[in-house]
Amino acid sequence: MIRTALEACTESKLYIAMNLSFACSLRLGEILGLTWSNVHMTDADIMADNAFVYIDKELTRATLHAIEALGKKEIFHIFEPMKRDASTRLILKTTKTKSSVRKVWLPKTVAYILREWKKSQDELRKFYVREYEEHDLVISLPKGTPCDGRLIEESFQALRTKAGLPRVVFHSLRHSSTTYKLKLNHGDLKATQGDTGHAEIDMITKVYAHILDEDRKINAQKFETAFYSNPDLRAVKPPETPESVLELDHLIEQLRRSPGLKKTVSQLVAANEFN
Repeated sequence: MIRTALEACTESKLYIAMNLSFACSLRLGEILGLTWSNVHMTDADIMADNAFVYIDKELTRATLHAIEALGKKEIFHIFEPMKRDASTRLILKTTKTKSSVRKVWLPKTVAYILREWKKSQDELRKFYVREYEEHDLVISLPKGTPCDGRLIEESFQALRTKAGLPRVVFHSLRHSSTTYKLKLNHGDLKATQGDTGHAEIDMITKVYAHILDEDRKINAQKFETAFYSNPDLRAVKPPETPESVLELDHLIEQLRRSPGLKKTVSQLVAANEFN
C-alpha cells in the first residue's frame, strides 16, 4: 500500500516526507525540522552505505505562552508569522526527548531522491533570489519558509482519497516503518529503537508485541523442523503416571470434599491402631 501511495504521489514535499517517515522512522516534526547540514550523502557515503541523517531538532507550532515557557535553550529559531497578530508561531526546537537525538542511515534510493530534491531547491533559490529565505530546511515552501505540518497532513489525506487507500494518517507511515524493520531484523528491538528514537524499549514491545509474537511462532516452527522431526519424535508418548499415585490423589481429593468421609476414615484408622 505504501508503494502504491508513493507511485500515486505527485506533490514533491509530500513525496520526500513520506520516504523519510517510512525509510527512517521519523516523526513529522523531525522531518520538517531536518536541515541540510544534518544530511550526509556524498558519493562516497552513498556507495559505502554510510549516507545518514542526524536528528537533533523538530519543527512545531506553539503558542506564545509555550514559547516563553520553553526558554532560549530549547529553541533554535522562531519563524515570523504570516499575520503579525497571530497567537502562535512555528518554531525550530530541540527534539521531544534526549533519546530522539539520533543518527539514522539512509537507503541508497532515498539518498538519491534527496539529492534530486536538493537540486530543485537550489533552482528555486536562484529564481527567487532576494525573496528566498535561507533556513537550510530540507522541506520548505518555494521561498524557503518552513512548511507547517498541517499542509503535509492535508496533502496526505488528499492522496489517500485519490489512491483509494485505507483511512490512515501520516503518522501511520512511522508505525509501518517500525513494523517493517522488526520483520526485517527478526525482532531486534535495540536496532529498531535506535531508528525510532523511542525513549523506552518497552514502548516498542508493547505497541508491536504482535510482530514479536509472530517471530516467536516462527521460532517454534523452526524448532519442530530442526529437532522434533529428525528423527521423528511425534510417536513418542509421555510416561504414564502410576495408578497408585492416581488412586491416592483421587482419595485425597474425595477426603477434602467430604467431611463425613474424612471422619469415617479417621475412625477406621484409629480403630486399626488399637487392634
